[in-house]
Amino acid sequence: MATAAPAAPAPAEEGAEAKPKSKLVPLILAVTALIVVIVATIGLTLWLSGFFAKPPVNADALLEQGGEHAAAEGDGHGAAPADGGHGAAPADGGHGAPADGGHGEKKAEGDKPSGPPALKKKSPDSLQFEYSYLQLDKDFLVNLMSSKKVMSVQIAIMTRYDDRVFENVKKHELILRGVMLDIMRMTTDTDLTKPDFRKDLAAKLRDAMNTQLEKYENFGGIEELIFTGFVVQ
Repeated sequence: MATAAPAAPAPAEEGAEAKPKSKLVPLILAVTALIVVIVATIGLTLWLSGFFAKPPVNADALLEQGGEHAAAEGDGHGAAPADGGHGAAPADGGHGAPADGGHGEKKAEGDKPSGPPALKKKSPDSLQFEYSYLQLDKDFLVNLMSSKKVMSVQIAIMTRYDDRVFENVKKHELILRGVMLDIMRMTTDTDLTKPDFRKDLAAKLRDAMNTQLEKYENFGGIEELIFTGFVVQ
């Protein structure tokens, strides 16, 4: 008797392998979609927070870079000639930046000069100095020492220096008057009979004023003190 041929494998195994593959494809798509959503969310968040915006321009840094660049050009072959060459910028009257009085940077007005007052001349080329006078507003009235007499004087001061001397006198007028009155109160009847009494008193008052001005302003500048009125009665 003839033996029966072996049966062919059942097609059920192919169906079993196809089912896992069919489940893997949706899973991959879901993961891919999730990744896309996460990346899009991160990108949108960074864009809204300004992460992709250009950083602000630092003006100071640009100026420093410009200065360094200009200095480098000044030392290199691109330096503009400083003695009237074709690349030189005109110092006055040209199209370049005006040295003073133009649209360029101006000197600050109202700035007081530093240092001690300067001597005033009648003209820059003159050897003669210009004398200025200031009449003190209030009279000086004191009682003489050990006497019933009263001395009343009017005082003016003279200087060859600039107006800062007079400005300092007005600024410290109160303390100057106090010191001067104290000196005048030391006058006695005997002092009035001395030939050089007024000259000596003027020198004492001048020196006292200069001492106080040097104390508070580091400069005196009063060269003469003049009595424009002098009464003792």
